[in-house]
Amino acid sequence: MKTAIIGAGTVIYQDEGVGVYASRYMEENFTFTDDVTLVDGGVLGFQLMTYYQDYDKVIILDTITMDDEVGSIYNMPSEELLGLGSYKQTAHEVEIIEMLEICSLLERMAEVNIIGIIPKDIESVNIGLTNEMKDKFHNLIDAAVVELDKSGIKYKKNSEIIMLDDIIEKYANPQSEFKNGYQTSN
Repeated sequence: MKTAIIGAGTVIYQDEGVGVYASRYMEENFTFTDDVTLVDGGVLGFQLMTYYQDYDKVIILDTITMDDEVGSIYNMPSEELLGLGSYKQTAHEVEIIEMLEICSLLERMAEVNIIGIIPKDIESVNIGLTNEMKDKFHNLIDAAVVELDKSGIKYKKNSEIIMLDDIIEKYANPQSEFKNGYQTSN
């Protein structure tokens, strides 16, 4: 099974970047034995169609705009999202749903799940996450792992762990790189 894990969002708008950080965290801290592609999706828009059409399983990690407690997790299959107007609050939420709606009319479409977390702040211009989102970050990773397990996708957690703060710093300071689990500057 060909699987894509896509982190959607915009890292310059505080918690809006949590999906991007989550896909990078999984890329750095997990080794996949199955055919898994990890994607820094940012705000891919129409490019999502490629993943929806060419892959068997797509997991999108993202914020989700719902009236619920900050950090609440939702795992929604694409069938539940089609026609769910209340989900479409931010520009990339609209793009994700629009691509699902278009692809649902085509001959082939992946099994798509959006694993969303309720953000605290997606308006402040700041690379990083609020403390509340940092506290709940691993719940998003755990939900992604549950979906991998449910789909029978094989992986293992690496022995050396790259921390969330190091991943955020990598986006804030792109010249830095990871060396043996530690961040260094060039």
